[in-house]
Amino acid sequence: MNPQADILARMQQVMGELPGDSRRVPLDPQVVEEIREEGIIRRRISFAVEPGNRCRAWLLTPSTPRGPAMLCLHQTTAIGKDEPAGLGGRPNLHYARELTRRGYVTLSPDYPGFGEDRVDCYALGYASATMKGIWNHLRAIDLLTCLPGVNSDHIGCIGHSLGGHNALFLAAFDARIRVVVASCGFTRFTWNDDEGRGRPGDLLDWSHAGYMPRIASQYHCRAENMPWDFPDVLAVIAPRALFINAPKKDFFRVEGVRECMELVAPVYESLGFPENLVCLHPEGEHDFPPDVREAAYEFVDEAFAKIRPCDPCHCRCDRK
Repeated sequence: MNPQADILARMQQVMGELPGDSRRVPLDPQVVEEIREEGIIRRRISFAVEPGNRCRAWLLTPSTPRGPAMLCLHQTTAIGKDEPAGLGGRPNLHYARELTRRGYVTLSPDYPGFGEDRVDCYALGYASATMKGIWNHLRAIDLLTCLPGVNSDHIGCIGHSLGGHNALFLAAFDARIRVVVASCGFTRFTWNDDEGRGRPGDLLDWSHAGYMPRIASQYHCRAENMPWDFPDVLAVIAPRALFINAPKKDFFRVEGVRECMELVAPVYESLGFPENLVCLHPEGEHDFPPDVREAAYEFVDEAFAKIRPCDPCHCRCDRK
């Protein structure tokens, strides 16, 4: 087993197994409503992700799409997909709408249990909502690759908080993701402190039904018991383009993010793509401020501009 496959296997010990092709039913995309506004076509859609289950999402298309597409994952918010699409929530998290105005096709799905999604992941046989989210997001990439005007070699993922670490998880399991933006999405598990309520290494905030219950049932909510940590996830993504926003006062402890960077930067260096890893530490708390978003968007623009149709993805996994 190669190192990347070994890391993915250890992640699945906690998340449950990634579904196989038996769950990959025809997408059957359906448009629920369509609204045209200020150079954007906004479609509320649903698509089949597995037998008997559909995902709801906002598909935003610019009047003159450039070819790249971004999957936009929302934070922990009851309105789910509406926030990145610019239909409520925090203006600093309207990144799907902002990227669409830059010429990107964007797809913003509901994470399980948010927005219009009321699926019982566990009744479907999943060991975690995290793995159900990964599967839904894999199917969302399937959909993006089929859309007219989308360059299947130019697909990325962006997310904040809940969406930030799910962007990383998706990129780890799907080599089609060429660019990742993770805002306030993680710290090293050894620095995690249950959002300030515990001591370093406490993972209670990762162990409930909305994430990975095995962290409690099998690993007793302690970092030292876990078979993987975030440096492993980042190493699987390397050397693809990765932009991280980690504010200095975020509850995802910045010290743990810095340790992750110290461990993964040599991986990017050894593979010949040190410029593909960027991590910013703005002042402030759990937020994605305008100047950092602009830096992220420029990073995405530049990363896609470097990709040519004949380029390999540079991912070292077996999932070409």
